Amino acid sequence: MNELQLKYGCNPNQKPSRIYMEDCGTPLPLEVLSGTPGYINFMDALNGYQLVKELKVATGLPAATSFKHVSPAGAAVCTSIASAYGKARNADPLSSYGDFIALSDKCDVETANIIKSVVSDGVIAPDYDTEALEILRQKRKGGYNVIKINSEYIPAPIERRHIYGITFEQGRNELLIDKSMFSNIVTENKDIPDSAKTDLIVALITLKYTQSNSVVYAYDGQAIGVGAGQQSRIACTQLAGNKADDFFARTKLPQKGVSVASDAFFPFADNIERAKESGVAYIAQPGGSIRDDEVIEACNKYKIAMAFTGIRLFHH
Repeated sequence: MNELQLKYGCNPNQKPSRIYMEDCGTPLPLEVLSGTPGYINFMDALNGYQLVKELKVATGLPAATSFKHVSPAGAAVCTSIASAYGKARNADPLSSYGDFIALSDKCDVETANIIKSVVSDGVIAPDYDTEALEILRQKRKGGYNVIKINSEYIPAPIERRHIYGITFEQGRNELLIDKSMFSNIVTENKDIPDSAKTDLIVALITLKYTQSNSVVYAYDGQAIGVGAGQQSRIACTQLAGNKADDFFARTKLPQKGVSVASDAFFPFADNIERAKESGVAYIAQPGGSIRDDEVIEACNKYKIAMAFTGIRLFHH
């Protein structure tokens, strides 16, 4: 099957609606095992799965994300897929209400029982244990959306979209994000431990699938504050920082050693001042602002270690 008809598009008045493969001979790389996913469900599912697949490759750990309206509310890596989703969901429970879940690994019974207990629209994973699938199929009286995706699927290198009848085309963002991106440390403090590098990887890969402008705070393998879709960089930093503050207030964890990443350069030092309020000690950002010196000076003032990645991660 290379086409799937949907109930409607982003809104009920937007009909007809479908997902399909442009190459008519190529089947869809996914299968609906339960429910009737809609247009936005599939957008969340496919963006979320890319995020967790990249996190698994980059860290070697099971990864999960909680997606809402084409941006992650939370994302995390951990030693088990159930723990990864538990952490991703706990990043911002308010925003995760009614989320779409993406898992890097097979959904097991423990994970299915967590999903059973929360308000969620659906889940996408490369596979499901038999008992786990039965648990999920009982959710919402059989209406819960369960999607199985082919983990071996490789998308075409060119992607296209249509806006106002005009076709846009670009190469897929295949940028590999790993610890080598933190070699250009521009601050006096040059110490970014491996644990912080993992957090920065989580933050950067989360940014890669967050509507821009965006800033992400991360801690202990988990994105704990996502500031998405703001026109002002400081608004991103404030929004994500507020969510990070809420996370620490809920968990009672010590608010220090936090990492933050930005999808484009910090244009002013006010972003550093706000990040410091949330316990940030490590920063990764592209660099390239005419005020880089001021931003570096602010980091030096607070002994924050900052790496320039040289890479922008806009996503729209």
